[in-house]
Amino acid sequence: MTKRRVVVTGVGSVTALGCGNDPLWEGLINGRSGIGPILNFDVSAYSSRIGGEARSFDPLDHFPKMEAKKMDRFSQLAMLAADYAISDSGLDLEKTDLTRVGCILGTGIGGINELESQKEVLLTKGPSRVSPFLVPKMMPNAFAGVISIKYGLRGPNYVTSSACASSGHAMGMALRSVQYGESDIVLTGGSEAVITPLALAGFCSLKALSTRNDEPQKASRPFDKDRDGFVIGEGGGMLVFEDYDHAVKRGADISAEVMGYGASADAYHITAPREDGDGPSRAMDIAMEDAGINVTQVDYLNAHGTSTQYNDKVETTAIKNSFGEHAKKLAISSSKSMIGHLLGGAAAVEFVITVLSIKHKVVHPTLNLDEPDPACDLDYIPNTARDLDVRMAISNSLGFGGHNVSIVAGAL
Repeated sequence: MTKRRVVVTGVGSVTALGCGNDPLWEGLINGRSGIGPILNFDVSAYSSRIGGEARSFDPLDHFPKMEAKKMDRFSQLAMLAADYAISDSGLDLEKTDLTRVGCILGTGIGGINELESQKEVLLTKGPSRVSPFLVPKMMPNAFAGVISIKYGLRGPNYVTSSACASSGHAMGMALRSVQYGESDIVLTGGSEAVITPLALAGFCSLKALSTRNDEPQKASRPFDKDRDGFVIGEGGGMLVFEDYDHAVKRGADISAEVMGYGASADAYHITAPREDGDGPSRAMDIAMEDAGINVTQVDYLNAHGTSTQYNDKVETTAIKNSFGEHAKKLAISSSKSMIGHLLGGAAAVEFVITVLSIKHKVVHPTLNLDEPDPACDLDYIPNTARDLDVRMAISNSLGFGGHNVSIVAGAL
């Protein structure tokens, strides 16, 4: 069976840099950090007190009160990003066969805000006072359900959950769904909203987070020798994947082509990556083979780049494994340096950014890269954006559990 070509016709995002693609892109290109002190609850007892909160997002600015009340924050963020992506795509849903439109999304944790708040209700007021919305708000598949219901999307509809690779796997499945004719269009991406008391405590206990609390905007520093952990973030990214012929027929504005997808497992440790970089390297190799390209054709790589000691070294090793001498010619940057780590939503937002890089022919910098770690010796575009005609790009996402995803995008 001949695979169909798949293109991106719309993107949408909500992050610590703002609601919509313009504030995200403008912030990234100008090297502006969205990271600051966590304001949503008292963090005085926590070792890490900073995060990439989506402060400009107020659900009541975008949804009726009763609609917002029935969604956990992770669904709210995804819904707004979906609104932006569908609007950006120019789709007329009334003229579209919605049985051929899927919704395949990814999240690492799901509705933890609702879970935490209703556990408090249970303890203080008893089981009879627990909200009937608890289950439909907390379940990870909730946001795929509410988005498909809102837009009437009746094609394949499900959620992948693989920690920080969650929305990467979702986009891979969306690509396959269109390639093999299951769908003509898939709304894909993911979101996460885990800046909560319990989740933050858990990550602090893992000692995975930066404790540079007095300098929040300098805390996320991927590939820098003084990095001390990642900064937790929240937000969502959505993309419209569409069959190329379908997009051309309706006169869509095509931003990029989705060329290939690769996935692998470390089979090593629940939180730590293999030091030899084998898993991420195989994911990149598989994605490039799937795309039918060789390493010298790749211009830009949006790195997972968490700002943790192990990840940045291992990812650098993996890039060298896959690209050989061409690794030194790659332009590489980490979006997490400015928006934090969105966990299950990271892959989606970072693929939105990769598509925008192709569209605008500019690549954003890695912020706070003041003195590179000697083990991280590639071109990570330190601190200043760069004009670059990106013809081919890869976006990496690596998750707890040893999950690795790479997706290739190309210019038309």
